[in-house]
Amino acid sequence: MEKKTFKPYVPSSTIMPEFTWKSILLGAFFGIVFGAATVYLGLKAGLTVSASIPIAVLAISIGRRLFNTTILENNIIQTTGSAGESIAGGVAFTLPAFLFLSASADGSVSSASYFNYLTILTLAMVGGILGTLLMIPLRRPLIIVEHDNLPYPEGTACASVLIAGEKGGDFAKTAYLGLAFATVYAVFQKIFHFIAETPTFVTSVKNKFLPSATLNADITPEYLGVGYIIGPRIAGVLVAGGVLAWLALNPLLATLVPAETIANQLIKLGYLADLSTAGGPGGWDPETGSFANTSIALYRAFIRQIGAGAVTAGGLMTLVKTIPTIIASFKNSFKSLRANSADQPAELRTDKDVSMKVVLVGSLALVLILSVLPGIPGDTWLTKIFIGVLILVFGILFVTVSSRITGLIGTSSNPISGMTIATLMGTALIFIVMGWTGQTYEPMAMVVGSIICIAAANAGNTSQDLKTGYLLGATPRYQQISLFIGTVVSSVVIGLTIRYLDQDLHGLDPSVLHAIGSDKYPAPQGTLLATLVKGLLSFNLDWQFVLVGAFISVVVELCGANALSFAVGLYLPLSTTLPIFIGGMIKGLVDMRSKRDTIITDEDDELSKGKLFATGLVAGGALAGVIIAILSVKNQEFMDTKLSIGPRLNEWLGDGGYNILGTLCFIVMAVTLYRIARQGKQ
Repeated sequence: MEKKTFKPYVPSSTIMPEFTWKSILLGAFFGIVFGAATVYLGLKAGLTVSASIPIAVLAISIGRRLFNTTILENNIIQTTGSAGESIAGGVAFTLPAFLFLSASADGSVSSASYFNYLTILTLAMVGGILGTLLMIPLRRPLIIVEHDNLPYPEGTACASVLIAGEKGGDFAKTAYLGLAFATVYAVFQKIFHFIAETPTFVTSVKNKFLPSATLNADITPEYLGVGYIIGPRIAGVLVAGGVLAWLALNPLLATLVPAETIANQLIKLGYLADLSTAGGPGGWDPETGSFANTSIALYRAFIRQIGAGAVTAGGLMTLVKTIPTIIASFKNSFKSLRANSADQPAELRTDKDVSMKVVLVGSLALVLILSVLPGIPGDTWLTKIFIGVLILVFGILFVTVSSRITGLIGTSSNPISGMTIATLMGTALIFIVMGWTGQTYEPMAMVVGSIICIAAANAGNTSQDLKTGYLLGATPRYQQISLFIGTVVSSVVIGLTIRYLDQDLHGLDPSVLHAIGSDKYPAPQGTLLATLVKGLLSFNLDWQFVLVGAFISVVVELCGANALSFAVGLYLPLSTTLPIFIGGMIKGLVDMRSKRDTIITDEDDELSKGKLFATGLVAGGALAGVIIAILSVKNQEFMDTKLSIGPRLNEWLGDGGYNILGTLCFIVMAVTLYRIARQGKQ
């Protein structure tokens, strides 16, 4: 069958306002707002909020109506603004680790001196700019060449929202119907708690057939919509990794590993203080020597390390397979640099990227900046140069991996923490080989890990934005420049926000020097990464679990499946991948029925009814999640006591009845998606 030629919404020959002052300023404003909100939520609860789709909705509502912006200007608004959220997440999750590294003999943490505004600003800017720079040569192989294989669900949803807002009529009606449905659903789920958030079935640890097996799902509209957009093939491989983790490895480990051994592993990883202290993942009870939920404890103690190894190996194999395409892209870029402009055919507007000269010079300049600034860990200039080289090497790897994973499942489920852990492991191995062990080198390892975390997060965001632009017919160069602007503006405010919150000592003990790390702003990811770095450089990490994960990826790749997709499913909770799989199955069922009857649904069209409604589900779920998360920070007690009816429903219906009620509501949403997707012409 002849392959359908792709045509963007705005033809490449069309010239309209795009990269304008009003689009940049509006985008920068949204980037500041969402960046500050993400820092706050990241430190408070370990959460991030997806910004691209909410900003796209705001661009239509504010930009188009108040400032008469074009669709391409609206795209620049969401592109510029989205950089703030991705960078803020990376900063909030990694840089607080400087406060928790090994203490000196006098009890002080010397690495805390690196937690200053200049260092935070530098690392945020370097990581954000590096992520966008390294994504530029990947645009052609990932966004264009693999257009049919990598759906980039949030990028596709963004484009659909912007197009629907531009076209109006039935297109807008279907998308906004999905948005309204998701918003109402989210309010009933996250404010009133009428709908259970994660219906769960867990077998007893004493079950003779399948102990501690877990079947659960975060029954949210955004996951259902993402699954529908990516389709059954990718969704199936993703959930397969979760099935292995939660229905195979967990029962096996529950049978073989005593509860006390699991608890000791959690202590080693920093999740549990000691055996005499209750709490931690899974709810350790020192009196009975058991866990309330062994499957959660096993996941944190062992499965996540196995998953991190699988993601790393899957990423390496993906990089190896992608290298020929990347090399071809680099060759074309260098040819265009050497060729005389008079001999070159006119380049289409939609093919214009930032020059490869900028990519190469910019990447090297970032390394030099790190080597000369005094606030960066490293005792000599050569040491800092070496750190910069490591950042470039790991950056090339994980920017590629992040951009590809984002193409499969979106930024919300992108396992950035797994890539950061893999980076820290690789860096620590190199340090150990060079004899760099002990607390002196912990901050240096954290610099590499934090910049790669920020770069990978922003690369995933960049790739989503470029996918949106590709579908719309935007100019890639303008998008890439707007991402640089968004990175710089957001980094300035993110650094100020995180420093302000760290000095928010009101209500804390007078002896506390940093609010970050206290009960006020616990910074859970930073604490975990600091524990990991200390364990790595003191030879106290279990590499066997990482290597098991790596060889699982090898096995999956040898079987002909996509190892990276499988590995992501292995690393993520089943509660994330299962609802995505259900969305993918609905898409598969719609496609199968369409081939068997006379209904024409145009489900391969980006603006089909099913995809537009799914886009609305993703947009509504993300937008409601942002608003509810921000409101809950200061009003959590009021929402829990005055608005939530979940505890009463749980009391009346029991755990099982409450979960069934939530599942029925999710089924209603799934059936609604299916019925709307089946609407078409006879």
